[in-house]
Amino acid sequence: MRTLCPNLDREDALETVLEVPVPEEMISSNKHNSWQTIRSWMLRPPLDAAAVSSVLGGRAAEIQFLLGVIAAPLIPLPIRCDRTTVGDNIKSCPIESSMARYIVQQYVAAAGGEHVLNSINSMYAVGKVKMAASEFLSGDDLSLANNSKAGKLKNMKNGRGEIGGFVLWQKRPDLWSLELMVSGYKISAGSDGKVAWRQTPWQHSHASRGPPRPLRRSLQGLDPRSTANLFSNSICIGEKTINGEDCFVLKMEAEPSTLRARSSTKVEIIRHTLWGCFSQRTGLLVQLEDSHLLRIKAPKNDVFWETTMESSIQDYRTVEGVNIAHSGKTSVSLFRFGENSESHTRTKMEEIWSIEEVDFNIKGLSMDCFLPPADLKREDEGSGVINVADSDELTKNGGLPYKFMANSYRVVGGKGGSKVVAVDEE
Repeated sequence: MRTLCPNLDREDALETVLEVPVPEEMISSNKHNSWQTIRSWMLRPPLDAAAVSSVLGGRAAEIQFLLGVIAAPLIPLPIRCDRTTVGDNIKSCPIESSMARYIVQQYVAAAGGEHVLNSINSMYAVGKVKMAASEFLSGDDLSLANNSKAGKLKNMKNGRGEIGGFVLWQKRPDLWSLELMVSGYKISAGSDGKVAWRQTPWQHSHASRGPPRPLRRSLQGLDPRSTANLFSNSICIGEKTINGEDCFVLKMEAEPSTLRARSSTKVEIIRHTLWGCFSQRTGLLVQLEDSHLLRIKAPKNDVFWETTMESSIQDYRTVEGVNIAHSGKTSVSLFRFGENSESHTRTKMEEIWSIEEVDFNIKGLSMDCFLPPADLKREDEGSGVINVADSDELTKNGGLPYKFMANSYRVVGGKGGSKVVAVDEE
């Protein structure tokens, strides 16, 4: 990962520190042109409505769509910030709960032990990502997944995809800051313990609905203590084999009160479920999956959005006594239904990620590092704004699955005129 950009105007001048490190793959053989491109990203002004409109339907819209969905999703419910504990008497719980607590105890031991995990008060991680929208199906194509009409987009198996990097700072599960840049497009997100927020060049900063929740990316093998605390109240629903590895499956459901806090007068969060698969051999988390269903209320027919996100977690290495996952892959499926079959859509996307650097107990990491943006706005309940899977606004747009509207949080598209298809859950 490159952290410094050379001064292209004066060879004897100091290099510029990049806000987000750049993967080596982005520096081509013609290094001068590559650095010129990166510098243009840093000098790029915020996108306005005209700028966004000029690129809708192109690569820029797809990148914005990917960042909105995959970059900074949140987990279903808050996590307590105290020390790692699994509970008092396991035997006093129902069998499903006691099994889950025993599995979490084994996970804590495999991740480094309770003493080591409780000694961590902050974390820093740098990583790189590669993401692409892999498939788009609509209408009758949904029943014919292999139909030639199905919209096949970029596939990373063929070496294609958008490359970028990210920096994550975290002090508690609800105190974190993320900056992620892909192909020159940057998204910032964070939580100050009171409110979770996100900010992009093509959209005003806005706050999440409900209590602040941890970043899902942290639970993909980066924060074992939060993972243990999250699943300490789960239930064991059975076993599953993943890539030849026998695993226990633990399940968590968001509480109705949490779902109500995240809902609005126009949008109802019906459910948000999380599953964790823990290896029976190593005790470590090898897969994280969550499914999220919301209903958008409309005068005629309500529209439903179901988002499923599945992350495989791999390459565990010990860092200061803690087992940290250093690579993985996340697959996402977005399914819209509820109206006539012609308006049904399914979009698939994927992200390959790796951790290049991680450290704990960062000196000088104060509350000022997690302050929200000055232009942060809480979305009004009546504004009709919701994010699918904590994502940005989406719309159907010809060859690409969705289109962004710069000054509106509504989504347009589909046959027979404009339709609101997603509003802000957050």
